[in-house]
Amino acid sequence: MSGNLPMHEERTDRNFFVIMALAMAATVAVGFGPTFYLKPVMASPPLTPSVWVHGVLFTGWIALLVTQASLVAKGRVEIHMRLGMLGVLLAIMMVVVGLLTAIQSARLGRVPPGAPPPLVFLAIPFFAIAEFAALFACAVALRGNGAAHKRLMLLATVAIIPAAIARFPLAFAGIPPVFFEMADCFILAGVLFDRQVHGRVHPAYLWAGGAMVLMQPAQLALMGTGAWLAFAQWLVG
Repeated sequence: MSGNLPMHEERTDRNFFVIMALAMAATVAVGFGPTFYLKPVMASPPLTPSVWVHGVLFTGWIALLVTQASLVAKGRVEIHMRLGMLGVLLAIMMVVVGLLTAIQSARLGRVPPGAPPPLVFLAIPFFAIAEFAALFACAVALRGNGAAHKRLMLLATVAIIPAAIARFPLAFAGIPPVFFEMADCFILAGVLFDRQVHGRVHPAYLWAGGAMVLMQPAQLALMGTGAWLAFAQWLVG
């Protein structure tokens, strides 16, 4: 699947990534609406400064994702490339602040409704941030390969989207297997789109997406072990 697609396939491909970015933005809005975006009018617990910063950075990432996909869809690739450095800086800040916020939340005993105990649950954001960082780095390294780059950017966002899904106003949303499976729907949508429009699935989904899915049961198996709990206890100090 090269960058030399027929015009109609290229247009369809670009529009698909805009739709996916908007769907992710809607997911974030629903998940964090009650505790962040609608905080002034909701009777929810107060947020720490690091959580506010994390929320602003997360929002900025989603806004940039929508903007970048839209620019490519409109043929404004030059502006898209100029904004790339902003994406790099934003991603670095997200990784640093995300880790600090996850550790602080575990220290304060804050987890989504229905989630495991704080030290156990800390494995979820920890590995999500690690996956995001790895996938983003790969996307930047392959920025000259448009097809791989945009799929890896999509997958990087899928890695952190469970944080929003876990806060859906549903009794079962905070259970790890559930929010993983719901996040995987974005990967499945990409796979099905490639298969339908391009006739085959891009290797980014097969290798990176496949690794993400395989990591999920591995995380669930690890998070309750003595080794992880000792590491988590060390992290929270």
